[in-house]
Amino acid sequence: MQSHQRCAALGLSRIERPDFSPLGRPDLSLVRERNRRLHGHAAPVMEMLFDQIAGTESMVVLCDSSGTILHSVGDDEFLARAQKVALQPGVNWSEQSKGTNAIGTALIDEVPTLVHADEHFMHANHFLTCSAAPILDPRGNILGVLDVTGDRRSYHQHTMALVKMSARMIENHWLSDDHRDAMRLHFHTRAEFIGTLMEGILAVAPDGRIVGANRSALEQLGLSGAALRQQSLGTLFGLTVGGLADRFRNPLGALQVALAGGGRAFHLQARFNWPSWAATPVGRSADGDAAGATGDAEPADRPAAESVVRIRTERGPGLAHLNTGDAQMGSLLAKVQRVIDRDIPILVLGETGTGKELLARAIHQASARARQPFVAVNCASIPDTLIEAELFGYEDGAFTGARRKGAVGKILQANGGTLFLDEIGDMPLPLQAHLLRVLQERQVTPLGSARSLPVDVSLVCATHRNLRDMIDARAFREDLYYRLNGLAVRLPPLRERSDLVALVRRILDAGEPDRGRRLDAEVLGLFESYAWPGNVRQLHNVLRTAVVMAGAQQLITREHLPDDFLEDVHRHRRAGTAPAAVAAAPVAAPVAAPTAAASAMGAMAAWATGRPLAEPPPGPAAQAPAAATAVSLEELELRAIAAAVDEAGGNISVAAKRLGVSRNTIYRKLRWKPSSPA
Repeated sequence: MQSHQRCAALGLSRIERPDFSPLGRPDLSLVRERNRRLHGHAAPVMEMLFDQIAGTESMVVLCDSSGTILHSVGDDEFLARAQKVALQPGVNWSEQSKGTNAIGTALIDEVPTLVHADEHFMHANHFLTCSAAPILDPRGNILGVLDVTGDRRSYHQHTMALVKMSARMIENHWLSDDHRDAMRLHFHTRAEFIGTLMEGILAVAPDGRIVGANRSALEQLGLSGAALRQQSLGTLFGLTVGGLADRFRNPLGALQVALAGGGRAFHLQARFNWPSWAATPVGRSADGDAAGATGDAEPADRPAAESVVRIRTERGPGLAHLNTGDAQMGSLLAKVQRVIDRDIPILVLGETGTGKELLARAIHQASARARQPFVAVNCASIPDTLIEAELFGYEDGAFTGARRKGAVGKILQANGGTLFLDEIGDMPLPLQAHLLRVLQERQVTPLGSARSLPVDVSLVCATHRNLRDMIDARAFREDLYYRLNGLAVRLPPLRERSDLVALVRRILDAGEPDRGRRLDAEVLGLFESYAWPGNVRQLHNVLRTAVVMAGAQQLITREHLPDDFLEDVHRHRRAGTAPAAVAAAPVAAPVAAPTAAASAMGAMAAWATGRPLAEPPPGPAAQAPAAATAVSLEELELRAIAAAVDEAGGNISVAAKRLGVSRNTIYRKLRWKPSSPA
């Protein structure tokens, strides 16, 4: 009922037709790339889950944290039926898009959700029964949603249990991957549940700190993720890392019984990567107790962090991956390398799309914090009213609409790792003072709380704005600027770089290393003469689209490039000569006759191919006074499209074919209205 009320408030209609506009392949590929790790952990679990429900007119669906479907497997016949309501990869199934449904409602309520038959808000979905469970990371943040959807007649009460167990399996894989070099403590009140999906799992650092936990651990201990990370092995169970390491040196060692708060008894088993732990000194635990040391370990009086640093710096491609031969990039990377792990904040400047977040991630991977979280926050994409809560977190009931049990802010999520504040120039001025205080005191106070929590982050910020100009305009705090600007580096735009060919090769090889894709001479010439206003991001998107369009062909040609890109190339090429040629042509009368439409289509074709415009044929338009108002290239283009559509009787496909452009191009151009000519 609450979900239906939300849908009504959003203005959704129960009889609304399904949205059949999934993301295009390039956009879907980018979404999948951003969620590659989630897909990697989920895909085998989805196959196993589908084996359990095969033949029941059902499908298994994986969505990202926004509700966009990433991947699905299911019975072929039901997959075809599901497509009729747009239940397919690339389509968003959030509540605001598709009304009450298990995926979207689970994202809002953050609990496993069953929506059956006419419980769906939209009538088109009443034939479905859906069971969904959110997938959480070790810090309690939603990574995505796992869902089983089937025909309402195939409903079974055990389906939800299967979905919840599968979601927990994905979460456990994520936790183990996050903390593969940490000690993992498996526990339960009943010994027979050790090794099952019901067991709690804690990730324990060499000094005894709790650095991660699965959902079962939080439920059994009755603690939130943030509260648990303030604990240690000693304060929870009265144990030491060294003692557990000695006891479970043999993986088949008997379970240990320990008492937690309240006197509850838990059965425990510790697992860890023994070679790494043998080389890691086990110093004192976080609660001050001696943790002991193994026979192969270094002296216990040496700080544990030193050896952890040594292990972690070997992971990840780091900065070398970004060095593709450009002198400016080489100099920039050398500067950055010298300040890594020196507690010096880095400010990355550059145009949109130059790869600022990519550089920040490389800095993180090259640092001693590579095994800890990398948390990115885009200050421009979060509403001013929410950014404070997003950054600093909040307690239960801190404000209207606050999540139950509160939420951990992004700064605390990055504790021990790297915090990347993108578009820092868009941060609201009042919030800048709060951030400055956090950076100076190294403590965070969540909204609604009187308690400050210690935080240790490596800071990387980025902006495309001129912060000095903003300081002069009193739009950015000068004291914060100098706190952020330990080392300022400027990422060069793609048009100033000399490594375009190397970048193309790297992008193509990253997607399909064994295909040997290459550009033909014409495409390479287009790339080298183009200004790339969208920089590396635009290059990446153009190439990904071209690869999809090329299919099995190794050679990427002009025909494989996106229409929008080719249009932009021609527009830039003609920028120096076309305006004068167009200005010399008088404004034609409103196009109605087929001959006028054909003339406009010819002009459009000339524009599309980059050839000079032909002289207008004799007639009223050609005899108009020379002083007539000049027409812009954009307006001529729009008139040509309108004329072609009119002559085709409103059939967009026919008009697109005659003009030699895509239907999407026509739809987009007809929505655009040119400004009045100067």
